[in-house]
Amino acid sequence: MERNTSILDPLRNFLASVVAPVYSIAELPYYFSDVASETLASRETLSAENAEMKQRLLELSQVTQRFISLREENARLRSLLGSQEQVNREVLIAEITGVLPSPLRHEVIVDKGAKQGIYVGQAVVDAQGLFGQVVEVAESSSRVLQITDSTHAVPVQVNRNDLRVVAAGTGRLDVLELEYVPVTADIVEGDLLVSSGLGGKFPRGYPVGVVTSVVVEETQSFARVQALPSAALDRSRHVLLVFSDRPEADR
Repeated sequence: MERNTSILDPLRNFLASVVAPVYSIAELPYYFSDVASETLASRETLSAENAEMKQRLLELSQVTQRFISLREENARLRSLLGSQEQVNREVLIAEITGVLPSPLRHEVIVDKGAKQGIYVGQAVVDAQGLFGQVVEVAESSSRVLQITDSTHAVPVQVNRNDLRVVAAGTGRLDVLELEYVPVTADIVEGDLLVSSGLGGKFPRGYPVGVVTSVVVEETQSFARVQALPSAALDRSRHVLLVFSDRPEADR
């Protein structure tokens, strides 16, 4: 009878309205449980993705750094090959593999030796200028004395007027000193010094340094002249070993 009559509809509607909030309240724990599970799963997923992205970023950063290093090394080698054309002699590219740990000596080790025909006294240059000369040769390596060593000297000339002088090492990587320069000599700051080729050991016309100071004292017969080396003595990674014009059988 109750299902077939509409007399009790208002009552049923009222009861449904009253009971509906109860059902909603009863379902809240299940709802919040589902939401919490989804939130936790989302956070774990984001955390995992974040960790993966950091790892990828680190890997890409390493690749980028390696690319930059290779690009700069390629640029240095290109510059060095340009120096080869300037030397206009047979040359061999060598890599600096070590630096002698002595404050009194300016020497480096290169990865070429007697096996490649390297000999004592051989001139060494880098992309910017005269670097030094070979002073000791082993089977697969050689020791190179830099031009700033206090025991080293090289004949040079002023590029502007061909004035011949001798540039001696001072024991400092950033200073060369010109020996016995008369106070009347025509030499000024900014003059480029190039190798004169006298003695045949060093290639002629290769940059050696730039004059940085000229001090003239009335009581002295010689001026004190200092120059900044052209070669990147403390930065070069590769150098050129220059072969002289000796016969092949003598090498």
